[in-house]
Amino acid sequence: MASKDELGRRGEQLAAGYLTHRGYRILARNWRCGQGEIDIVAERQGDVAVVEVKTRSTVAYGHPFDAITPAKAARLRRLAVAWCDAAEASPRSLRIDAIAVLAPRGASDDEVVIEHLVGVC
Repeated sequence: MASKDELGRRGEQLAAGYLTHRGYRILARNWRCGQGEIDIVAERQGDVAVVEVKTRSTVAYGHPFDAITPAKAARLRRLAVAWCDAAEASPRSLRIDAIAVLAPRGASDDEVVIEHLVGVC
């Protein structure tokens, strides 16, 4: 049985592959500062997305997007600005995206469901 951390790592890997396949360039993964962590920072055509990845093996306790509370969204906005400051980046636009990965136990990568919400907050 995969641990929660292993499931989360798999979800982030699948999300990064999903973004890359759609023309994004991954700028950072698991970027940390004193305020918290950003799962993925990705860029496409000058637009930068700070991506929160939520992975679940089942929706028994709610959809992965349900974990993005108003407090979490506010923290992600602060982290996005902190990343731009640290990276000395001035993107054309900066947004917060969320990716939900539903990876049932034993499912192959082809059986995993990935949803991408653009500009969630």
